[in-house]
Amino acid sequence: MGTEIAQNIDLTAFLVYFVVVVVVVGVMIGGSYVLGQRRRDRATAEQFESGVVPAAGTDAQMRFSVHFYLIAIFFVIFDLEAVFVFAWAVAFRESGWAGFIEISIFISILVVALIYLWRIGALEWRTRRQQRQESKVQKGWL
Repeated sequence: MGTEIAQNIDLTAFLVYFVVVVVVVGVMIGGSYVLGQRRRDRATAEQFESGVVPAAGTDAQMRFSVHFYLIAIFFVIFDLEAVFVFAWAVAFRESGWAGFIEISIFISILVVALIYLWRIGALEWRTRRQQRQESKVQKGWL
């Protein structure tokens, strides 16, 4: 009988929390609707990128090299791995030698992945055209 009461108390607290969250979200959405701007000017629908109004007749979307996206993805991946290493460092004493061996294997896999990315040229910022141009300059052709 005592466990049923404890379960009901836990469930009641969860339900109260859920109702409070729904009320707060409703107040925020309702407030933005009531206080929000209703008119639409010509400037409202105009494209605006980073504080620069695009010139007439141009598209606001620009093409970027895939290298920028690759570097961003590599950063996210390796930055996320730093979180795992930090978590291991916090629990260093509790994890013992088994944890040390596991993190060593983990870091070794990261180093191998970084070497692989470096070898295939995924970390190279220059385009192939720029690389060819540089090789011609180094050989003295230009």
